[in-house]
Amino acid sequence: MSTKTIAVLISGNGSNLQALIDQAGEQAYRVSGVVCNRPSAFGLQRAARAGIPSTIIEHGAFPDRAAFDAALLAAIERFQADFIVLAGFMRILGPAFIRARPGAILNIHPSLLPGYPGMHTHRRVLAAGDSEHGISVHFVNEELDGGPIIARSRIIVGEEDSEESLAGRVRRLEHHLYPKVVGWLAAGRLQLRGNAVFLDHVKLPATGMEHPAPAGA
Repeated sequence: MSTKTIAVLISGNGSNLQALIDQAGEQAYRVSGVVCNRPSAFGLQRAARAGIPSTIIEHGAFPDRAAFDAALLAAIERFQADFIVLAGFMRILGPAFIRARPGAILNIHPSLLPGYPGMHTHRRVLAAGDSEHGISVHFVNEELDGGPIIARSRIIVGEEDSEESLAGRVRRLEHHLYPKVVGWLAAGRLQLRGNAVFLDHVKLPATGMEHPAPAGA
């Protein structure tokens, strides 16, 4: 089976990028390039240490989102990436970008979608008094955090949990699950057909498959 290539889009620390790099040898993908919209992002140093080429495309340098998206797509083409993996990329992708790579863009979100799309999910979970929290990996479509869900992983919210502790616990879920799902896509096991997600030719429920949390999460 041939190894597929992925371009990872980041904006900040890049901890999920690091997990993707560290676990690539266990999966059917190779990180061929990193695209970042912030020159100060620590994730760029992670890419450099791993010998992975990167490019900086600052969104403020473009007159509109369409021009920025076109530059992103051109960079991804230069990296010859089969798939696009968003890992803390803090820009909304426009319709033209998404339509250019249907079924080839993944994102990870720190909530149990469809609950809590958008920002500040840990704060919102605590404010609502929810007993559970978690992550969702999904295909990207034109709706913010609204693409078809592939997999979710959850934790129990403890009485002692704060925004900071939940953020750390959720990151452990992300680092455990995201490389696996990217590996499924790269291996041809995962497919998007219309709005339905199939894993090993079996249609998944609308909330995706439930994946157990790693020990200690």
